[in-house]
Amino acid sequence: MSPTTIGIIGIIALFILIFSRMPVGFLMALIGFFGFSAIVSVDASLNLLAKDTFSIFGSYNLTVIPLFVLMGQLAFHSGISSRLFDSAYKFIGNLPGGLAIATIGACAAFAAICGSTNATAATMAAATLPEMKRYNYKPELATGVVAAGGSLGILIPPSVIFIVYGILTEQSIGKLFLAGILPGILLTFMFVASILIWTTLRPDLGPRGPKTTFREKIASLSGVAETIIIFILVMGGLFAGFFTPTEAGAVGAFSTLVIAIIRRNLTWEGFVSALFETTRTSCMILVIVAGATIFGHFLAVSRIPYDIANWISSFQLPAAVIMSMIIFVYFIGGCFIDSLALIMLTIPIFYPVVLKFGYDPIWFGVIIVLITQIGVITPPVGINVYVVSGVARDVPLNVIFKGVIPMLIAILITTFLLIPFPQIALWLPSLIK
Repeated sequence: MSPTTIGIIGIIALFILIFSRMPVGFLMALIGFFGFSAIVSVDASLNLLAKDTFSIFGSYNLTVIPLFVLMGQLAFHSGISSRLFDSAYKFIGNLPGGLAIATIGACAAFAAICGSTNATAATMAAATLPEMKRYNYKPELATGVVAAGGSLGILIPPSVIFIVYGILTEQSIGKLFLAGILPGILLTFMFVASILIWTTLRPDLGPRGPKTTFREKIASLSGVAETIIIFILVMGGLFAGFFTPTEAGAVGAFSTLVIAIIRRNLTWEGFVSALFETTRTSCMILVIVAGATIFGHFLAVSRIPYDIANWISSFQLPAAVIMSMIIFVYFIGGCFIDSLALIMLTIPIFYPVVLKFGYDPIWFGVIIVLITQIGVITPPVGINVYVVSGVARDVPLNVIFKGVIPMLIAILITTFLLIPFPQIALWLPSLIK
């Protein structure tokens, strides 16, 4: 049996077994181990298993992941998310769907100090759904907005997905973070526009909230100041070259902890919970990265990535058509596979193709993050929808999925805008050497 045939069998087995609910990290490691054994040898595969697992869990570069996750958890348990929502509500709560728009604004701000789509969705669901229910917002709008707004956590820096993509492709994490800022802002406004159009067509979905005075608006900004301070410390120091991405994560986590202690908003129970959730989330991510690394080495010896690159190149199609095909694969794959696992699985296959056709790897990173954002709000995986459902237990899943449809359209429009106008993502990275 040829290496390519073994590789194809391994990929098919992976997609079939994903539906068995086996953790995808262990699944990729298992198939990668057996596939590598079949092509090379069992001894070489055992050596690969030990080497890859140790290198991932002992990697200094990947230390940045638990640090940024910890920063987000400390921000959640110290009430920063609630204060962000309160400030946004004071400014725009009296618009049609104002509370939903305020939720999007709070999601965007929280994403700037979190980096995780799941954490952003869970945090904002707990903080905003009771308020929207109190003001008679329809469940489909309220839950759909929180699920979609949470997806900003993987686009607006710092983003765990950008970190992993940067490590896999050896691209600058700082430039990837910069590349996510303008698309993140654009997508935020697209979400807001979708809410305004939706609530204008159906005013019953999101009634206007009460007006607030100018003094109340100004007073609410104190809840935003701490987020701005943390963001400037982390991102400003990173882009100015004062510290590396890993050190930026440490600075962010420490500054969040200091602010929480100064404001006396973080209880001992909250601190312990933040550590526990950080450990659990970080272990999950690192297991996926380790499994994908083993599986990637199996794909490399099967030569499937190179065969696919040559096969696609042989079509003599315009580069834009090839990129559209790749985007379609990510769109479909994101509906079935966790976004991090999908990127880890497909980068070894498509990254050489992207480079061969002359596309900018930083721009491609933003594109696949946007596309995989769709996967966190679409069935059957739709992890953000399940996170929100866990908070809003009285709302059926089909209602939440219905509520994300307008937000889904906004993500697609943003993605299609970045294809003819790549400078939306590349302008800020071009400013640094």
